[in-house]
Formats: sequence, structure tokens, C-alpha cells
Amino acid sequence: MANTGTTTPTASTPSIGANATALSIHNLSVYFGGNHVLKAISIDVAAKAVTAIIGPSGCGKSTFLRALNRMHELVPEARMTGEIRLFGDDIYAPSVQPVLVRRRVGMVFQKSNPFPTMSIAENVTVGLRLNGARDRRLLAERTEQSLRMAALWDEVKDRLNAPAISLSGGQQQRLCIARALAVQPEVLLMDEPASALDPLATAKIEDLILELKKDYTIVIVTHNMQQAARISDFTAFFYLGELVEYGVTKKIFTSPEKKQTEDYVTGRFG
Repeated sequence: MANTGTTTPTASTPSIGANATALSIHNLSVYFGGNHVLKAISIDVAAKAVTAIIGPSGCGKSTFLRALNRMHELVPEARMTGEIRLFGDDIYAPSVQPVLVRRRVGMVFQKSNPFPTMSIAENVTVGLRLNGARDRRLLAERTEQSLRMAALWDEVKDRLNAPAISLSGGQQQRLCIARALAVQPEVLLMDEPASALDPLATAKIEDLILELKKDYTIVIVTHNMQQAARISDFTAFFYLGELVEYGVTKKIFTSPEKKQTEDYVTGRFG
């Protein structure tokens, strides 16, 4: 059941432009101490498309996501084998610093996490300022640009100096997306970004994801089968640390090749 060769979207893949592959993962295994969490995962992630990662709790979805920008390395005793290439660059090469990888591969977490002591504007530009940006015009331009991309500008443009925690939960999550976009990443990772939100806020996040894929490669972990079906171009089904099946979302949800996939997407288990 484990994939040991690269799995590539089929010929029915929607047209996604000339740069067809953003992330190429080959034979990826991740361990936390003696716990073998991901087992020989191989997959190509399409550029400027949404790829959904589905599977029951504890199957390695979030670990896979965090391996894509080396975030899992923040966990003690974590180690990996295999290869991940971002537009051809080996992100685990000895000469590559994790902070540079995370600049190219942004991350939005399940729970919105704006910096509570900072204003809305300061939250957006914190990454830029940490990277040395000081030009006020640049920071102002990037603030507006990022908030517009996150569909939040019209709601906050008159109170940019207000505390970020004065925003609603859905607004805070869009603020976190704006913060990730401000450093102009090439890929955006999302770990269940709407799981704590009400249906209206969830719909806004989903609309935003569909808009952002015009310019960004998005990989999203979700437990919501309907959400995966609505917003993703490709879907990968994980189970017990293994990649069971990967392909065009419509096929995964209507005519999967593996019975295990069918059982999961139809609610028979998980």
C-alpha cells in the first residue's frame, strides 16, 4: 500500500500552466524518535492548484504538511529520509537554511494565531520586518496588497492600528493568511484553516483559497470531505502514515481505485 514511486496526476489533470510541478516528494519518511509517522511517501504537487490531504486523525497529514517547509524539525527527535524538491531545489540540502525554506513555503495553522500585542498592520508585516525591511512605503504597500489578497482590506482599512485580537475569528484567520502572503511565498500550506470557524467564515476562507490558487500553489489538510471536494483540484488520501491514493479530486470522490479510499470518502470509516 505504501507508494515507493512518484505518483503523478493523470491525463485528466486540469490545465495549470507551464510550471506543472511545484513540489516533488520522493520516498519521504518521517520519524519522531522511534515512531515511524510517514512511510515512503512519493507525490508530485501541481503548481497553481489546490491539493487536499485527507485521512483519519493520526494518519500523518499534518506531519506531511510540516515536512514541506521543515516545520517538523522544531519537534525534538524528529528526523526524515527521502527528498523534497521545491521547483527543482532540494529543500533539505545541507546548504539550505530552514528559515529560507519557510520564506518560500508559507504556513497557516488550524487555530488563528495573530500576535496579540501587535496591531493589524504590524501582524501583516512582521515577517518582512524580521527579514530587515524598514522602508515605510514598502511596508504600507505590502500591507494593503496582502490584506486585499486575503479579502480583508475593506473590512480593516480604517483601523489598521487596532489590536489584531479585536478581529473576529474568521477575520483573524484571514489576517494570518495575509501575514503568510506578505513575504511573497511560492507555496501556501494550510492545516485545517477553517475547522474552528462558523459556516459563513468558512465560506469566505474557501472563496479566498479558490482566488489565491491563480497565483499560488496551495496544499490543505482537511477533515471535511465536502470542503475537499469543493475547493481542491487534487486529493491525496493518507492512512496510517502511508499514501493510499492520489489523483484528480473528482475521480477520488466518484470512482477511486482503492476500496479503502472509497470507504473513507463515503463515510464507512474514519
